[in-house]
Amino acid sequence: MNKDFDNVLRERFSKDSLISIATVDNRGIPWVRTVDAIYIDGAFYTITHNSTNKMKHISFNPIVAICGEWFSGHGKAESLGYICNEENKDLADKLREAFASWYDNGHTNEDDINTIILKIMVTDGIIYEDGKRFEC
Repeated sequence: MNKDFDNVLRERFSKDSLISIATVDNRGIPWVRTVDAIYIDGAFYTITHNSTNKMKHISFNPIVAICGEWFSGHGKAESLGYICNEENKDLADKLREAFASWYDNGHTNEDDINTIILKIMVTDGIIYEDGKRFEC
């Protein structure tokens, strides 16, 4: 990944940020939704439920489109599994901290094993900052 591109993504999205994720269903129909996400080391992370349409779509086509705040691109999405799995502990702590303003408002149920971490590894994109265009 281009260092300047990554630096702008990190500066802009390394906190609770709204991004849009587009998926395609098994009939070829596109779907888009906005989620809270955080950018860490080349990927966006969000918390979702395994039964959502986005996860159904990702299960047969993990390539997604993403955009937000003068950024658009693509990524490869994957479930990292239950948020409370031991291997997710450090990442889950970062997500809880980033999403603290809404995390405990009843939307996130850590007692449900279908509450998962979704990782979207950025594969390509374009981002603008201060009149400059950065590509990956």
